[in-house]
Amino acid sequence: MKNILLKSTIFIFIFFVSSAFNHAVINIPQPEELGDVQWLRDYDQAIASSKKTNKPILILFQEVPGCSTCRGYGNEVLSHPMIVEAIEESFVPLAIHNNKGGKDKKVLTSFGEPSWNNPVVRIIDQERNALTPRINGKYDRKSLVTGMVAALEKTNRPVPNYLQLLKEHLTAEKQSTQKATFGMYCFWSGEAKLGKITGVVDSEPGFMGGSEVVAVSFDPAIISYENLLTKANQNKAFDRIFTHSSEQKKVAESIISKGKISKAQAFKADHQPKYYLLHSSYRLIPMLPNQATRVNTAIGLGGDPDKFLSPKQLELLTYVKNYPEKGWKNVYEKPFLNGWKQVEDLF
Repeated sequence: MKNILLKSTIFIFIFFVSSAFNHAVINIPQPEELGDVQWLRDYDQAIASSKKTNKPILILFQEVPGCSTCRGYGNEVLSHPMIVEAIEESFVPLAIHNNKGGKDKKVLTSFGEPSWNNPVVRIIDQERNALTPRINGKYDRKSLVTGMVAALEKTNRPVPNYLQLLKEHLTAEKQSTQKATFGMYCFWSGEAKLGKITGVVDSEPGFMGGSEVVAVSFDPAIISYENLLTKANQNKAFDRIFTHSSEQKKVAESIISKGKISKAQAFKADHQPKYYLLHSSYRLIPMLPNQATRVNTAIGLGGDPDKFLSPKQLELLTYVKNYPEKGWKNVYEKPFLNGWKQVEDLF
């Protein structure tokens, strides 16, 4: 009987120690060099997961603990909420420490990666075929997101709308956008029509020269000013043009009559930007500028706004609707990361 009691006591002791240990492990913060992504740490497990899901494997070779570049990559790139979501949703994330021995060292050597190195990302399929060039020496969000989109396209996997919009947004941030200003009888409906044109990265309703206008920022790498005017004209989105340069004036004169073209003047913003979005629950969701533009268009023209949002944004939208008493504020016009931080404290 004493032996049974002793064994029971030992078992209970081991159980509680084990539980306490596991609890402590679970609560150990992830190294900042890895950001907020939930990484696998075993190469064979990642291969098996890829075979099961048919998702590409996104491998991060990272120094942990690492230098300021490694920490910056984790905090700035791998902690962006939309990047984290896209990695976890569309890829099998695998982290290999490039300054460790054991299995990490074997994987590092098999890919010919140097030890004690700055962050490197490789995106491969389950047969180790590279789906995009090795991403190194570029420690910015755009380089990683561009590689992610390219890998999905190469494998004929769907590129989520929110990831494509993130790529367009980051590309526009890295290179200068241009402005075009359209006059119309109603800037609410005009903004909705202009917002559906690919290459428009933001829009703002207001007044110019006694006319209601929509000032549009567009990426010339995606759409030229001439094509923008042509598409806007086809959509009957304006009745006059305000040009910002002699080049724009020349292009405009080739599309519409000179009597409908004026030189851009002082712009006064309207107090209800993206009117249709503003008068919906979507105003409470943090968005990229081009996301907000597309969502506003979808609501105004009777489309589906949800298709432009990520699963987590949609989850937040449902939560916001279910808990209005939390006092949510309009965040759709805020910079995305600022807006996300604001709602994160309530979500």
